[in-house]
Amino acid sequence: MLKWLIVLFAAVLVVGLLQPRAGRLLPLGRLPGDLRFRLRGKEYSFPFASAVVFSLIAGLIGWLL
Repeated sequence: MLKWLIVLFAAVLVVGLLQPRAGRLLPLGRLPGDLRFRLRGKEYSFPFASAVVFSLIAGLIGWLL
């Protein structure tokens, strides 16, 4: 159980560090199906399509391992 928590923490850390660079290269968060709107001066984002893409990639990696 502790090993999985360490692996999960490391994965979240790596993704968090690489996210700004990957955001410039990949259009994640700006795919068709991602909702972004402004309401009363605040911007809200609902990345539905990006979540599906991430789920498919994670499932593929899990299936290969």
